[in-house]
Amino acid sequence: MSAARHRAMTLAEFLAWEERQELRYEFDGSAPVAMTGGTIAHDRITFNLQRSLDARLAGSRCRPFGPNVKIMTAGRVRYPDAFVTCVPVDPTATVADAPVVVFEVISDDTARTDRIEKLREYQATASIRRYAILEQKSIGAMVFARKGEDWVVTALTEPDTLDLPKIGIAIPMSELYAGLQLASSEQDVQPEAR
Repeated sequence: MSAARHRAMTLAEFLAWEERQELRYEFDGSAPVAMTGGTIAHDRITFNLQRSLDARLAGSRCRPFGPNVKIMTAGRVRYPDAFVTCVPVDPTATVADAPVVVFEVISDDTARTDRIEKLREYQATASIRRYAILEQKSIGAMVFARKGEDWVVTALTEPDTLDLPKIGIAIPMSELYAGLQLASSEQDVQPEAR
């Protein structure tokens, strides 16, 4: 049995190739990775997040983007569910520079990538100050914040507020999950009554 070997793509080759594609692809450093569709919960959380960011950042120099705008991290290309940049952006650009805060809504299929691979990439990107991984099956998030050379993680649930001091805003967790009937993360770990 012979296995066909494919040569790894360079970042430049990927960017040229992607321009000709109808679908969106991320680049993992050597090959394209197709972006698949999401769930109703994923769509609602992303919508609520974009709406909350847009309303709170109105009039500031910071702007939210995603999920159709890409960022480059550690030689890779990612399409975060949402991110914020505070530098001027060319409206015709397909890549936004200097993301400050990045958000991913996690799913079973993307859990490892979001929690490990993207975390490492975002930590290696100097402009990124916070990375929030939002759950979609329950109300909860893990927020990674840069503190000097270190990163500190905080777990958030329904009664908490997602603080984003680098862009001067805070968002109640319940606002991000409005319109969804989900258990809070704290309810998920409650023992059953007998």
